[in-house]
Amino acid sequence: MAIQAKKQSPWLVLLLIAASVVIWAVDQRGGGNGSSRKSDTSRTATERSSATPNTADPTNPRDPRQKIEKQGGYEVYRGCTLVADKNNDGDSFMVRLPDGREAIVRLYYVDSPESAFKTYRGGADNHDRINEQAKAFLNTPEKIVEVGKQAKAFTLDLLRNAPFTIYTNWDSPFNDQRYHAFVQVTSGGKPQWLHEELLRNGLARFKTKPAPLPDGTSVDEHRRTLEIAHRQAIRGKLGGWNR
Repeated sequence: MAIQAKKQSPWLVLLLIAASVVIWAVDQRGGGNGSSRKSDTSRTATERSSATPNTADPTNPRDPRQKIEKQGGYEVYRGCTLVADKNNDGDSFMVRLPDGREAIVRLYYVDSPESAFKTYRGGADNHDRINEQAKAFLNTPEKIVEVGKQAKAFTLDLLRNAPFTIYTNWDSPFNDQRYHAFVQVTSGGKPQWLHEELLRNGLARFKTKPAPLPDGTSVDEHRRTLEIAHRQAIRGKLGGWNR
């Protein structure tokens, strides 16, 4: 019997090795260990997260993984589109950048009239602001709200008409997630500055922050150009100047 057991021992060793290999292979596939499956799932989610850009955080519009075009101290975003939003107005609106991220931009230089009388939660309203705008245009509050509606329609129609370009350095003076920008639209078959078009049509007044143009045009020089457009709107009784 001792001699027979000695002959069979190599087979027993081989069987034990084979069984160990099978158990190890099953474990590596996660078939026998729940924690292994959980680890693989977690790792996949992490990899997916790191590969997906931030697409909806207007409070942090920069994406360090994206190479940004720059001109005149501004970041340049070509091919932007309008995002429908209840707060879109003549001089402030939500846009979608080419990489899918969204942000609210506010035009340099101009202020379009409010497009509605509003009362906010807590009892505050925008009536004082409308009265101020009406005085600036030498017009009535009721008429100036109508002009605000015209300005809103004018801006949103231009932005819907074709993709546009935004120049910004992400300046948010009131920390309200609205960022100053120059917006270049297509009007009359050629590129135009949106703020200048609003002034030219009597749909905005001089207000808010000025800044040099992306092409290097100084504030003083650009103001002179805007003043000409402003005076033409007054002479033509356009927009808010139509009393």
